[in-house]
Amino acid sequence: MKIGLQTWGSHGDIRPFVALANGLHAAGHEVTLVVTCVDSDRYAALQASLPYALEVVASPVEPDRAALERWGAALVAERNTSKQMRWVIERLLLPVEAEMYQASERLCANNDLVIGHYILHTVAIAAEKQGRPCVSVALAHGAVPSAFQPPLGVPNWGAFSNRLAWRLARWVLNRDFKRYADRLRAQQGLPPARDVIDTVWASPDLTLLACSPVLCTPRPDWPAHVRICGALDTPDSVAEGSVPEPLQDFLSAGAPPVYLTLGSMMSGSQEAQTLALLAEASRAASVRAIVQAPSGVPSGCANDGQLHFVSAAPHASVFPRCAAVLHHGGAGTSQAALRAGVPSVVLAYTAEQELWGRELQRLGVAGPPIARRSATVAKLAAALRQVTQSEPMRHNAQALGARLAGEDGVASAVGLIEETFAHRLARPVVGA
Repeated sequence: MKIGLQTWGSHGDIRPFVALANGLHAAGHEVTLVVTCVDSDRYAALQASLPYALEVVASPVEPDRAALERWGAALVAERNTSKQMRWVIERLLLPVEAEMYQASERLCANNDLVIGHYILHTVAIAAEKQGRPCVSVALAHGAVPSAFQPPLGVPNWGAFSNRLAWRLARWVLNRDFKRYADRLRAQQGLPPARDVIDTVWASPDLTLLACSPVLCTPRPDWPAHVRICGALDTPDSVAEGSVPEPLQDFLSAGAPPVYLTLGSMMSGSQEAQTLALLAEASRAASVRAIVQAPSGVPSGCANDGQLHFVSAAPHASVFPRCAAVLHHGGAGTSQAALRAGVPSVVLAYTAEQELWGRELQRLGVAGPPIARRSATVAKLAAALRQVTQSEPMRHNAQALGARLAGEDGVASAVGLIEETFAHRLARPVVGA
């Protein structure tokens, strides 16, 4: 098949699509991947090295670091989940919607099948307009309604309460977000969408949930087109490079350190202040620490025997050599820490990240997630001491890491795509 993929967001939203594109190419399909990164142009450097076509569109969406700082501070302070999401869409998606939609139209015109990020409505609209089958990829299982789980940010008080909560959540989501898709649909001569979840974000052809079955089992009331494929990741580095020699030396020079990374949240969230918080918490907890600082070693800091700053590092190579990982609760980082067999501390900025933090807590490999807006040196230090000194957490993490080691989410996703679409798209043999 000729398959086009399109994603938008941070590194955590792009890396899974790179992994899936790799898997589809290895399975013999002709692949084109379109990416839009909100805060970086790093993916342009990969174009020459990949075995399939990579198109980078409107990246970075926001090149102004000061603007990202202001936006990140507002995101941290906001408690309303819907407002957080609306800010993300209005500031980081809508400004480049036209360019992404043009790319979506090209993908649909040139491919048999398209695959898109769950909330990237341009792909679904272009596919509907051109009559192309479409796959939606969600990176968090909390996005799919079920009586067996509440909406993001809502306590789980049982099936009856969850059903009521989802009815309200649908109303809020349709009120706040359907209009964006409906505006573009109207421009393309299409009628308004019936429901933002069922007919804009999810695909009735196939919706893949890129979550490990260890973290999420299928809900009995999910529709048949919703399938869990497992985490989409690759053991190869994607834009991080290899392990730098100074970091190798630090890893070998003493007890296993903790790794502190807030991913793309760091670039828009008062980096200097946050790095100081992480460094002080590490020293207060008396742990060796690797601190991921996108801008390098911050002013007033220096690498020493206890702290080592890196701008980036391949998590798959470094996490297994650590005692624990403090992270923001992104889908990819949460599952990378679990796969590495190490406990977590989750410092969450959004409701979706709190979901991952609660899942890791439920599995016994993390304490309660800490909201970034209420984080203090004392809270983080106590959490770091807990995860590095807890034998049950270490044991649970190692056992779950061994289970995840046997999973191949990319192979599962490729199999589900082929199973769903190959017979519908098979070309007749010439001369038959």
